[in-house]
Amino acid sequence: MKTRLTEAFDLTHPIVSAPMAFAAGGRLAAAVTHAGGLGLIGGGYGNPDWLEQEFGAAGNARVGCGFITWKMAENPVVLDQALARDPAALCLSFGDPAPFAPRIAEADVPLICQVTTLRDAQRAAEVGARVIVAQGAEAGGHGERRGTITLVPEVADWLAGHAPEVILLAAGGIADGRGLAAALMLGADGVLVGSRLWASEEATVSAAMTDAAIAATGDQTIRSSVMDAARGLRWPERYTARVLQNPVTERWHDDPDALRADTAARADWAEGWAAGDPARANTFVGEATGLIRNRPPVAEIIEGMVAEAEALLRRAPGLA
Repeated sequence: MKTRLTEAFDLTHPIVSAPMAFAAGGRLAAAVTHAGGLGLIGGGYGNPDWLEQEFGAAGNARVGCGFITWKMAENPVVLDQALARDPAALCLSFGDPAPFAPRIAEADVPLICQVTTLRDAQRAAEVGARVIVAQGAEAGGHGERRGTITLVPEVADWLAGHAPEVILLAAGGIADGRGLAAALMLGADGVLVGSRLWASEEATVSAAMTDAAIAATGDQTIRSSVMDAARGLRWPERYTARVLQNPVTERWHDDPDALRADTAARADWAEGWAAGDPARANTFVGEATGLIRNRPPVAEIIEGMVAEAEALLRRAPGLA
């Protein structure tokens, strides 16, 4: 399956792993790369020690790295730390990439920008992004309100007329070959996969949280700011995170400010997170949780996704 993404990054499959904070360590990123995609380490909130450890865990695999832009801006040294590793790509999400794009370009590293609106896609193209990821609200973790099925073609149409050299990826709710095939039909050159790879052998996720996701349906997810209140994180108001509903969201969803002020409740959340307890903390997974039924190795997930997509695309006249 050849696309502009596979040709630009010398990949076998048009699949990139989402740089999920905490879950996407070096082992997961390396497994995706070895399976023919492009693996991204989740630099997340910018912990230098964790970043160094996970680049080491990736070994000799050609991997990239992603950061939460607004948080990385508070400690930009981690950007230089990642660039010193000569990553395959550097992904920025949730914030203006403009202050950091020149440094990334200077290092001759491809810039990937994950966006949640057309306006942000236009900004990403303006500052020199080589790849834009259009992320729909179905995605796990942080995002906004646009749906994948309309956001992707709208961004594709704008890029075709204004920045045709920019590669487009779809994200949000893509967990099998049907999602991959659909993304290509919507005008994307590939996909960024989060939740399905989050539920893999190589991801740094507790067995209990994975089991909770396997047992859940997409109906049982919710977009909320509860988990950020519990952690004392001041995310920009435009972003909420999709997680599984649980006693924490039931109690605090409508009053996250009260949770911020409740020291005991926040401490209990932190203990639950450290223990990987899906009842006391939050399981970060998207609506695709209803399509997740096991926790196989990354290679098995990617091989199955690509085989299914190829079979579906061959059914359409003129497509192979």
